[in-house]
Amino acid sequence: MTSPAALASRVLLDESVPHDLVLHLSGFDVATVQGLGWAGMKNGVLLRMTRDAGFHILVTVDRRMEYQQNIPQSGLALVVLLARSTRLPDLLPLVPALLTALAQARVGEISHVAA
Repeated sequence: MTSPAALASRVLLDESVPHDLVLHLSGFDVATVQGLGWAGMKNGVLLRMTRDAGFHILVTVDRRMEYQQNIPQSGLALVVLLARSTRLPDLLPLVPALLTALAQARVGEISHVAA
């Protein structure tokens, strides 16, 4: 069985998350949707491509994704950041809780990270 820490090794930041957040997620293999050239992709396609590319966790600020997509069947863990805005200064206070959520993430589960 894969440990939560091993599972959390490959993380993708959705295009709604500032790519500079990568700099604050040491200890994880983190990529961005923009960096992969996947910007503008519909959520269902994004989830499939994310899983197929070997990522385990998708981090987003899109609060609707968990209701619009079947996360338990996606083959991914979803982490939803709940902040005042999508600006980096509003997301940085969430980093300690985000790191914990990434370390504990399990496929098919949704985690919410708030200040």
